[in-house]
Amino acid sequence: MSLSVPVPEYDAVVADNTVLRERTAALTCELQSAQRQLEATQQQLDWFKRQLFGSTSEKRTEIDPAIQASLLTGLIEDAPAPPETETVEITRAKKTRDGAVNDTGLRFDETVPVRVIDVPVPDDLAGGEVIATHSTFRLAQRRASYEVLEYRCPVIKLLDSGKPQTTPVPGSIFTGSLADVSFLAGLLVDKFCFHLPLYRQHQRLAAGGITLARATLTQLVGRTAALLAPIHLAQLEHVLTSRVLAMDETPIKAGHKTKGKLESGYFWPLYGDADEISFTFSPSRGRAHIEDTLAEHFTGTLVTDGYAAYGRYADARPGVTHAQCWAHTRRGFERALDSDPQAQHALALIGDLYKAEAAIREKQREGPDKQAARTRHCEPVIRAFWRWCDTQCQRLDLEPKHPLAKAIAYALERQAALEVFLADPDVPIDTNHLERGLRPIPMGRRNWLFCWSEVGAEHVGIIQSLISTCRLHGVDPYTYLVDVLQRVGLHPAKRVAELTPRLWKDHFADQPLRSDIDRVGNNVGE
Repeated sequence: MSLSVPVPEYDAVVADNTVLRERTAALTCELQSAQRQLEATQQQLDWFKRQLFGSTSEKRTEIDPAIQASLLTGLIEDAPAPPETETVEITRAKKTRDGAVNDTGLRFDETVPVRVIDVPVPDDLAGGEVIATHSTFRLAQRRASYEVLEYRCPVIKLLDSGKPQTTPVPGSIFTGSLADVSFLAGLLVDKFCFHLPLYRQHQRLAAGGITLARATLTQLVGRTAALLAPIHLAQLEHVLTSRVLAMDETPIKAGHKTKGKLESGYFWPLYGDADEISFTFSPSRGRAHIEDTLAEHFTGTLVTDGYAAYGRYADARPGVTHAQCWAHTRRGFERALDSDPQAQHALALIGDLYKAEAAIREKQREGPDKQAARTRHCEPVIRAFWRWCDTQCQRLDLEPKHPLAKAIAYALERQAALEVFLADPDVPIDTNHLERGLRPIPMGRRNWLFCWSEVGAEHVGIIQSLISTCRLHGVDPYTYLVDVLQRVGLHPAKRVAELTPRLWKDHFADQPLRSDIDRVGNNVGE
């Protein structure tokens, strides 16, 4: 007797296997997608950790390749014995600077006020003869140093009419204002140079015994910025005449959006070839602001980061050459270093490029000599860099979303713009000089946080432009502002450019106008 066992139909088995393979393939795709997403998230996390806890410098520490290879395995084998050392004593003469350094090492110049305290002779030495004095210096500090200027104006009885008449009060920057020019200058320097918000200055005034409304401080800053606006405009016009112009953008919260929220705006700093920096403000990051600012005024080389709006503007302007920044290109490879050690080779080549540029700068080469040195030393490095990028593009394991692939794509897309500096000795290799110049904006943003209105943001741009340019030209911002605030209302409008820090240094720095608080004597005019 034969036993029959039911066998599934062949087509049903094939169908089940097909479904199983499709589900397996779908799950594999989902797993690979999740792994890629996890890697991208991990890379973002590593980047944020570097921003919070990593070194703020982009310089890389040079490590011996042999030691580096041994560190990767966790062992250092056959390390050479340290060479024998010999102790050598070196004696250096103590430097003195015209008596400015004393036995405690305190250094100060002639502008620092010194209060002399005569030490009495002790009783056990009272019978001796004083033959000299020995000075010891100590650094002291007063609490927030504010003073009130009291102008005592004589009241005169006229002889012919017998009527009393009061002597006019010396003029102030703003009619009827309670603020001396020294207070206005100090207010701006504290806020924009030392990043001390107005509410903290208000607290310091209160601690010093002075009662003043915070709204008054805000109004004084706004009125002073409006007074300085023509000087900023004159400086911006001169910046736009530069043959090589660097431009960037940095975000800022400015203007009321909804309850509890502020609008996002942008400062657009421009760095000219005469070491002047001007901050313009726009509520957007669009290309329209670039066109409105540069308009028909600028022709030359525009040096920027990789933001596409600059490239589109330059492409539409025949008289503008677009150069880009090697420092921004390098950052992509630095971020890819954790994902692929091959990025180290790109960093090494870019490091060689910067070393060559540093040597050229150290020898103070200019003009054709500088261009020839770049051709001889920088161009071979760049050619090797592009060859390496092309080789990496042939790798089958390098996916388009991989950090190294992104860094290579970023560089290759900007190859022509990155090579502009080779043909023009006046074009810098990067925009680091501009980033150093705009640093007060993010530093201030950490303190005063935002601008309540777009007008306030424009005022920040005006004042920060002049103060930052003062720093670039070695001009004391306080002395400059005290002089210019008194001079701007009397200076001819057609010569307002003379009040920009670059020209002020030559015209007025030797004999600047002073505040009444800085004048010698107790009476005004002495």
